[in-house]
Amino acid sequence: MSDPGSDGPALLVEDVGAVRRLTLNRPNALNALNGELLDALSRALAEAAEDDGVSVLILRGAGRAFSAGYDLNEDAEAGAMDSAAWHRELRRSTQRMLELLEHPKPVLAQVHGYCLAGGADLMLACDLCVSSDDAVFGYVDIRFGSGVVSMFLPWVVGVRTAKELLFTGEDRIPAAEALRIGLVNRVVPRERLDEETMALAEQIAKNEPFVVQMTKRALNRVWEVSGFRAAMEANTELDTIIETANLPQRAEFRRITQEQGLKAAIAWRDARYRE
Repeated sequence: MSDPGSDGPALLVEDVGAVRRLTLNRPNALNALNGELLDALSRALAEAAEDDGVSVLILRGAGRAFSAGYDLNEDAEAGAMDSAAWHRELRRSTQRMLELLEHPKPVLAQVHGYCLAGGADLMLACDLCVSSDDAVFGYVDIRFGSGVVSMFLPWVVGVRTAKELLFTGEDRIPAAEALRIGLVNRVVPRERLDEETMALAEQIAKNEPFVVQMTKRALNRVWEVSGFRAAMEANTELDTIIETANLPQRAEFRRITQEQGLKAAIAWRDARYRE
């Protein structure tokens, strides 16, 4: 199925030797994560896991951004939900992100433009990230009364840095700063992003696939024995409390989205923070 307003299927799949590139293809929505796109990504990941010809995956975005986060139009249309429904939805969303982390093969995020909120979750769930020098990162959720869906951030950059990013809701973290705090692995010129990401993927693909896959499992186990699973479950429970708190600013954001459109809602949200 094609996503209305896009240039074709919600996800594009391309093989370059032993590297499979998955491209988020909702450019008109800055690759906002909706149900169709996440379903397509889940299927593609499952197919790649079973394909012996694929050694490494690259996840990237079409158009002007990697991903601006979850689709807030879809969120507004869903309306108010009770705690049970929210818990199911949030847990399902986190499980979708964990499909990247738990994928048997290395997954590289190739990031340009916006990488925000749920888009940042998606990037952090990948094993490595190559960013262009024009990329910007951040979690703006707190600014409209929402919580972080999948709490990968402190596991990657540390709790102290994660607190600053999440408490402020900063969404303009430049690529150089993202590299400094360990949010990404490499920053390259925008015009060389495809080339540099593919070169890293091909370097990994030259190694014995079984050893690479077992090494990924061993590295993931470091987080697991440190309580990663329990922390993710706790975040789902706490985010459910946030989402069902019926906060006035969240209700107002949804109302403006439904009545005036997402652009107007974002302008209202950012009015207190932009000079």
